Amino acid sequence: MSESMDTPQASVVIPTYNRSDKLSMTLDTMTEQDIDPSRFEVIIADDGSSDDTAAVAQSFAGRLRLKYYYQEDEGFRAGAARNGGARLAAAPVLIFLDSGTLAGPGLVSGHLAAHAASSERRAVIGYCYGYNAFREDPWMPEGFGTLRPAEIVRLYHDKAEFADVREFHYARFGSDLMKLPVPWLFFFTMNCSVAAEDFWAAGGFDEMFRSWGVEDIELGYRLYRNGSAIVLSRDAWTIEVPAERPVKRLVYSMMRNGRLFLDKSREPYTELLTDAYLSIRLDSVMDETFELARWTHEARELDVHAEIEGAAAGVAADARLAIFGCGPSVPPWLPSAALLDFDADLLRQATAGGTHTGYHAIGLRTALPAKSADVVIVTSRLSGLWPRFGDQIMREAGRVGRRVVVTTRP
Repeated sequence: MSESMDTPQASVVIPTYNRSDKLSMTLDTMTEQDIDPSRFEVIIADDGSSDDTAAVAQSFAGRLRLKYYYQEDEGFRAGAARNGGARLAAAPVLIFLDSGTLAGPGLVSGHLAAHAASSERRAVIGYCYGYNAFREDPWMPEGFGTLRPAEIVRLYHDKAEFADVREFHYARFGSDLMKLPVPWLFFFTMNCSVAAEDFWAAGGFDEMFRSWGVEDIELGYRLYRNGSAIVLSRDAWTIEVPAERPVKRLVYSMMRNGRLFLDKSREPYTELLTDAYLSIRLDSVMDETFELARWTHEARELDVHAEIEGAAAGVAADARLAIFGCGPSVPPWLPSAALLDFDADLLRQATAGGTHTGYHAIGLRTALPAKSADVVIVTSRLSGLWPRFGDQIMREAGRVGRRVVVTTRP
């Protein structure tokens, strides 16, 4: 057998921690893939389990090309476990699958087909029936424990309770995720794939995330920023095993990790997303990204130079200024100021002279310290976002500045 035939085409990395029963269910479905089992390998990435996880994994060694990675239990380190498993991978495509997720027969072949369908770099999201991380009471199809995944999907695929929680947005845009302003927002690691080369070029999972949530979205963000298209495969489907979830704990964890994400990658969409986490308005965040994209386009020609000049005219020469919505230029006599704008191109123009410090931001959750400005000027460049975000912008301006001046367009 040649070396190329020995090399698997996909490496399926499954992180787990003390859930050997669910791992067994997941691995059982991996033995029923519709391609030859020699074409993929399965890597169990054990985050320090103390149950019989290792024995359960080993019991499948005769039916799967199996590798086992173990790291000491130092608390929640799913990202580190996935990275450790990925380092053992021999295949050019990495598929990430959660334990407690049932693989459809076409999981591996579906992901491979999605990557082969285009020469572009791709990060692939697989469809996950029944997935909703914030549903406290699980919905379980009748006969779930005895039916095989394909039969469950055949019987229940049209049930609203059984749909992937992301289906509403998928359907809105014909499953073309690149029509979304932030397609990376749906990059969930219970079922996704990426070329190994692109995964490591992006840095893998950031291991600073030490609790549930956001670490997968943050990786999707970096893959997207590095040039990978985010695409959906409905053929590479899975089923989430119904389970009760500690929703409040998950929400608080997402809040913490959202702050970490924002601190690491500050720009308007991560600012908006973190504000949504902290304000618990997850249902509306995708619509809000569309509003931001629309207003960024519409406000491109909105120059607030005169507004800023009028608002700053009576400010002391040594006053510390911050301007929310600065646009492409500010008065040349203005003292050194913190300039914020959601349009990166216009912000670069406004800070080109080197006098001012620029922040690519809306003004919802900024990096500016409390009371770091004597005066905060909020311009009409934020008017298109005001109906939804005005209260939060004013709270943030009040946190940053000792006095807030809201201007109007002349």
